Amino acid sequence: EDPVFRKLSGDEVGDMWRMLLSGAKNLHLEYFDAAADGDEGSVRWHATYTFSKTGRTVHNKIKAHFKFKDGKIIEHKDSFNFWKWSRMALGPVGIFLGFTPFLRNKVSAQTLKLLKAYREKRK
Repeated sequence: EDPVFRKLSGDEVGDMWRMLLSGAKNLHLEYFDAAADGDEGSVRWHATYTFSKTGRTVHNKIKAHFKFKDGKIIEHKDSFNFWKWSRMALGPVGIFLGFTPFLRNKVSAQTLKLLKAYREKRK
């Protein structure tokens, strides 16, 4: 789960990552302050990439929290500032509407539609 992909589960999660990574341009990932115990973990990570819809460079700073069970991740929640992301990815639209639920819901709906199409194509 993150501010765009909400409440994914099972195979949807792997397909989301496959979809994002297969279309990534100029992707650079860094991680910091990784920590975990038997039940929970966290990491800060930065993703820098070219947003395909606009060609704009995004440097997204993300905080991830994990829950583990039997050595596997059972919950993964990323958080980031959607308004900052939308300003970088969408430019003027993100600057003026990025703080609104309207834009967040629109972006979420569009990405879920892309994920559904990606999953259909993989069948």
